[in-house]
Amino acid sequence: MMAFVAAPPPPPPPPPPPPPPAAAEAAPPPVLDVNPNAAPIVAPEQIVEETGFDINRVQGVEGGVAGGVVAGIVGGLPTAPPPPPPPPEPVRVGGNISPPTKIRDVPPVYPPVAQQARVQGVVILEAVIGPTGAVTDVKVLRSVPLLDEAAITAVRQWQYTPTLLNGVPVPVIMTVTVNFQLS
Repeated sequence: MMAFVAAPPPPPPPPPPPPPPAAAEAAPPPVLDVNPNAAPIVAPEQIVEETGFDINRVQGVEGGVAGGVVAGIVGGLPTAPPPPPPPPEPVRVGGNISPPTKIRDVPPVYPPVAQQARVQGVVILEAVIGPTGAVTDVKVLRSVPLLDEAAITAVRQWQYTPTLLNGVPVPVIMTVTVNFQLS
């Protein structure tokens, strides 16, 4: 007896792959954020020569430092802080502003020349009292020639209480009289 042993038949081939889906409408390529200062990805074929750049011309800003400064700001200065408010203008005594109280009185020194000439009288001055109460400026309104300087020197040494306007010390202008009388 003879027997043939045969191998089983090979399996059938796999079915063909399904056809590709119908080409859908192609989506536009995504837009990339391109930095204009970045180097190009593709090398340009021609390099355009720059114009208007003169290497021999001195550059910089007027009043600047040659070569720049460490930690300097490109393009200039940062915004400057606002200027400080102007000091308040002196106000005249009168109306709602009462005269300040004198807390230090320095009597005038009678000039020897005026004593010999027997000069006496009243010198009227306009004094500006600062916010601290110190006399900052003096002008003569009515003069007695030999006595003016002594009156101004004395008034400049006087001290007053600060004058407040809305709770804030302000400079004031007031009229001051200095009497010179021989005894």
